[in-house]
Amino acid sequence: MEEMQNTESGVGVRNGDDCENNGNGEDRTISYEENDRNAGDIPASSKSPHASQPLSKRAQKKLIKQQKCEAKKAEKKAVAKEQKRLDKERKRKEWDEKLSTLSEEEKSKVIEERKGVRKERMEKRSEERDRKIERLTKAKENGQNIIIDLEFSHLMTVTELSSLVQQIMYCYAVNSRCASPCHLWLTGCNGDMETQLDKLPGSDKWIMEKKSESYIEALQTLKDSLVYLTADAEKVLDDLDPKKMYIIGGLVDRNRWKGITMKKAMEQGIEAARLPIGNYLKMSSSQVLTVNQVMEILLKYLETRDWKDSFFQVIPQRKRCGADGDENGRFVDEERSEESNLLECAKKSKTTSSVEANDREVEMVASLV
Repeated sequence: MEEMQNTESGVGVRNGDDCENNGNGEDRTISYEENDRNAGDIPASSKSPHASQPLSKRAQKKLIKQQKCEAKKAEKKAVAKEQKRLDKERKRKEWDEKLSTLSEEEKSKVIEERKGVRKERMEKRSEERDRKIERLTKAKENGQNIIIDLEFSHLMTVTELSSLVQQIMYCYAVNSRCASPCHLWLTGCNGDMETQLDKLPGSDKWIMEKKSESYIEALQTLKDSLVYLTADAEKVLDDLDPKKMYIIGGLVDRNRWKGITMKKAMEQGIEAARLPIGNYLKMSSSQVLTVNQVMEILLKYLETRDWKDSFFQVIPQRKRCGADGDENGRFVDEERSEESNLLECAKKSKTTSSVEANDREVEMVASLV
């Protein structure tokens, strides 16, 4: 399913075979099962795609850029935490100062009022929690089944694994807030993935299915109802069938394992389909979205039955470029010239903040005319 990190999720998997050299100058294609077997022979401490698949210069630059972003994110998080602590201290000080100016009778009255407000707030939270539990329990019986495939944990670094865990947390949170939630499944949940998920506060009380085995093993009798969502599929998903179980690939890989989810679906003999993103908007980059973004799109569609509205509400604007479509869902750009498209993309990008940068973009477009 990119506010976070590129993920080989339901709409974001691109087809392509992973190859290795056999020593004679010839490349051979590695199947999904072979990838899995090879990974099983690698010790846990060294299970990383970097060990068997050296990064290209471009990939190395991406990795360095991502590491800088993560460092910046950690710094922002620390600043926010410190600010939160300071705000708490300030409010406490203001409260103490307010009480110090009151008589004993007034002080008691103010304290009782504050207790009443807190009690009312807690009661509302409790009621909402009960309603959430009721909605998720009903979803087990008649909700749309969505599966997150977690069998790729051995292909991810520690940082990527941590990112995926956060995305799963967001999936559960947004699903639990929906008026008509889906029934969520986590399959292939074991090892480091299971350990990290168990560290999330309250995860042991999540109303969902968590299986250590793969979806193929856990749902043997329902194999015909499985549909793997991948951008490499030829079939376009027109509607969500309540009898089907849709699979989102849980893999944060920075595009190292291109096409792995499509390959997996083909080798397992299950149906594959892609979301109709191209029918309604044009992406400024790849169609790789995070797992939680794919989940949100599916939930929005179930609520509105409108793909276009679902895409526009979930997909970040920085990933969209030229997003107009006609009433039949076809992308309308035949009458636009190349320079008009470039100008539209430039206006929607966040990389241009100064007047000089805008002037350079106009000059670049003018040179194409």
